[in-house]
Amino acid sequence: ASTGVLGQLEKDFNKVRDQIDGLVGDAAYSGANLLKGEDLVTYFNSDRSNSITTEGENLTSNGLGIEKADFSSAETITGFRTSAKVALDTLRTFAGSLSNDLSIIQNREEFTKETVSNLTEGADKLTVADQNEEGAKLLALQTRQSLGVTALSLAAQAQQSVLRLF
Repeated sequence: ASTGVLGQLEKDFNKVRDQIDGLVGDAAYSGANLLKGEDLVTYFNSDRSNSITTEGENLTSNGLGIEKADFSSAETITGFRTSAKVALDTLRTFAGSLSNDLSIIQNREEFTKETVSNLTEGADKLTVADQNEEGAKLLALQTRQSLGVTALSLAAQAQQSVLRLF
């Protein structure tokens, strides 16, 4: 390849390298930047006794072993190709680790949401009454009570009638 083409490829390579560093610098979440090697602790309960630590990795261009481009010879180009492959393997391994931790966190979140939903539904069943149904039950109880009082009154009258005979 001509010197002009190699010079342009060097510039492009270095731009990509700078973009990697910019991306890593902007990737903070909850005060932690996993791509700069910082760890993120996710707590699963209120007393913080159960958690998972997602370990970060330094994925800056220097952390990945990607140096500024020097395409002056075939050997240096081969060296950059090798360092790019190593960086890609590092990224794939880190992505697998993140994916595993994310799966654990999502499963715990789903379990917690389902538990909260079940508890809310149970509490609603204990405290929220259907007004029509409860009104009907009250009317039935009042009717039974009225019938009971009437039956007692009739029984008392019958006893008094029997006593009058003597």
